[in-house]
Amino acid sequence: PSHGVMDLDQVFGDIVAFIREDPQAQHKLIIGTDSQARDEVTYVTAIVIHRLGKGARYYYYRQVHRRVPTLRQRILLETSFSLDVASKLMEMLSRRGYQGFNIEIHLDIGQNGDTRDLIREIVGMVSGSGFDAKIKPDSFGASSVADKYTK
Repeated sequence: PSHGVMDLDQVFGDIVAFIREDPQAQHKLIIGTDSQARDEVTYVTAIVIHRLGKGARYYYYRQVHRRVPTLRQRILLETSFSLDVASKLMEMLSRRGYQGFNIEIHLDIGQNGDTRDLIREIVGMVSGSGFDAKIKPDSFGASSVADKYTK
């Protein structure tokens, strides 16, 4: 947010610049989506580049869609939005020579509440796409960063 409105190419360039500031540090790329349902559903996808032990930078994308009938459908959409962004960033990273860069998908689901029945399906969807899945309480990319901008 500190750089204002950016498209995905600009976000990617900023992520690369952040990594190059301290190339010896360990970095983790986190993608998470959360939603808020009212008359329509606001989905926010957060991209977090975390320099382990040394801070992070984040970006977000907000989109509004018509309301979906079930929580399962909403969680599936959240996950597909995160996977779409993660796939695009992975492709961009590979083209720039960042092979094997680990991307985590943070999911707004957990053992408590109505989403517990979705864990196996949603985590399987993410793992099957080649990414690491994190659920609550370890999914701050969705449950904290993205959540902040759904309101």
